[in-house]
Amino acid sequence: MNILYLVLSVFAVWRLTHLFGKEDGPFDIIFLLRRKAGNGFFGKLMDCFYCLSIWIALPFAIWLGQIWIEKFLVWFALSGAACLLEQATTKNDPDNTPTYHED
Repeated sequence: MNILYLVLSVFAVWRLTHLFGKEDGPFDIIFLLRRKAGNGFFGKLMDCFYCLSIWIALPFAIWLGQIWIEKFLVWFALSGAACLLEQATTKNDPDNTPTYHED
C-alpha cells in the first residue's frame, strides 16, 4: 500500500464526510439531498459525522487494500482518522458535542 495514497485518502474521507454531514454544498446540492432523504436511514446517516465517515471510507478502503483483511482494517482506520481530524478541527463547544440516543 502506498503511504501517499493512504494519507490522501484520509483527507479525502474527512473532506467528503464534512461536506455531506455539515455543509450545504455548492448551489445547496447537499442541502437538497439531505432534505430529500428526510428522516429515513440516509437522512439520519447524514446527521452523524461518525456514522457517515464509516460509509464514506468504504470505497477508499476497497481501493487501497490488497487483501480482504487489509481492506477491512484500512476501512476502519480511514474512518477513525477522519474522526480524529474532525475532533482536531472542531471548536470545543459544549453545545455542539455529539450525542447518541438509543432507539
